[in-house]
Amino acid sequence: MKLAEKKAIFFDLDHTLWDFEKNSALTFETILQKHQVRVNVSEFIKLYIPINLKYWKMFRDGHIGQQELRYKRLKETFDAVGFNVDDELINNLWEDYIELLPTFNHLHDGAVEILEYLSPKYSLHIITNGVQEVGKLKNSEIHHYFETITNSEHAGYKKPDARIFEYALKAANIEKPHGVMVGDCIEADVQGALNCGLDAIYFNENKLAVKEGISQINHLLELKNFL
Repeated sequence: MKLAEKKAIFFDLDHTLWDFEKNSALTFETILQKHQVRVNVSEFIKLYIPINLKYWKMFRDGHIGQQELRYKRLKETFDAVGFNVDDELINNLWEDYIELLPTFNHLHDGAVEILEYLSPKYSLHIITNGVQEVGKLKNSEIHHYFETITNSEHAGYKKPDARIFEYALKAANIEKPHGVMVGDCIEADVQGALNCGLDAIYFNENKLAVKEGISQINHLLELKNFL
């Protein structure tokens, strides 16, 4: 990675800057109480996390659509906790979840500090497969750091498809050698960017084993060692 050439940093949002797990847990606590769903919330959230990741991968790979993603990950979690739920309740929960989720504003440790550090030196951008990114950025008060926001809905492609990275580079008016992608998903963010010819840094917060040659950080402030 030729650091002297870099002019732009492309960030993933959920699980990288924006603390999805914490904000999602707070959202579930609120909506389960609102709808008087009597489950152990901690157990529900613990089971939901891996189920959600499984269905996100299926969605990312094009095996299911957005509506299936929303329905199946919630239905499977209720089945796992042994709570009988009808489709109407699932739909009501998801409507409330989608509306409420971006109102929570927890960020990963060091997010604001690293954005403050990087913004005078580089243009900053978002590439995400998620939704409601503008609301999340505004409510967490980091929207002003980013010049462009590319999401899969607008681009027409999801990470790791090279075409979403091409779309983001064009929107940012940045050539590949001058950009670097930072994200938490080794497949979607890192390998997707590398396959496109864009350098990448893996936000490996959980210190998972990765193949040799992958640039990685365990804390956002470690980006200072690269950039």
